[in-house]
Amino acid sequence: MNANLYKIRTEVFQKCGFEISDFGPEKESKEYDACQYELSGRHIISRNAKITPKKIGQFVTFWKRNGKGPIEPFHETDRFDLFTVNVRTEKEFGQFVFPKSLLIKKGIISTDKKEGKRAFRVYPNWDIAKSKQATQTQKWQLNYFYQIDDLMDFNKITELYKNK
Repeated sequence: MNANLYKIRTEVFQKCGFEISDFGPEKESKEYDACQYELSGRHIISRNAKITPKKIGQFVTFWKRNGKGPIEPFHETDRFDLFTVNVRTEKEFGQFVFPKSLLIKKGIISTDKKEGKRAFRVYPNWDIAKSKQATQTQKWQLNYFYQIDDLMDFNKITELYKNK
């Protein structure tokens, strides 16, 4: 388990009464600490986002390999409930908890009618989005974000993990 997820487990999950089971790192996307696990009955796909030098926000991959072939976006039929993205700077730490249904609606997960995305950018509350698109994206994303600090709202966090 990577350091970010370990910290979330001790500072958030345990305080919410959540239990991690069936934890497994993914062979691909190791640079994003890709892993999957069960959290109190919910199947989670998790990644750490990366800060990129020229753009606001953090970049995260969200793909799978088609057998031994090329990479492809996750599909609505794939088995998971939530996609979590851990974001961190030197001073800030937080997590996005995106329900599968939202990612389908936002075109990130593939359906039989539309191909999804292999990666996207997330905008935590400490980033100041400058473009119109980044501002709009941050606005909806922050509904699924919590910052890990002394002021955590455990009721909100619990609700985020109940979404599908």
